[in-house]
Amino acid sequence: MRALAVFALLVTACAAPGEAQDVAQGERLATERCGSCHAVGRTGASPRPNAPAFRDLHRRYPVDDLAEALAEGIVTGHPDMPEQSFSQPEINALLAYLRSLER
Repeated sequence: MRALAVFALLVTACAAPGEAQDVAQGERLATERCGSCHAVGRTGASPRPNAPAFRDLHRRYPVDDLAEALAEGIVTGHPDMPEQSFSQPEINALLAYLRSLER
């Protein structure tokens, strides 16, 4: 928990005020809607071993290219992942959070 607080302070200090808010909201969304399967933080293993960690997504896909998939609804070829769709503000927040994991 202490590490999370330090991380939040660092993100806030390094980002513009609007961006810091988007990053925090994106982290919250990722935790709530994706965290049961994916590792959404800078460390730790995904609860489901085949689910990629969010900190590694930018190595698989350019983060900005994920905007379209998020807008249209994430659908995968395996039945365990529920279909997800996000509003434009949620997409912006998730992308801001994913970009913050690249730093």
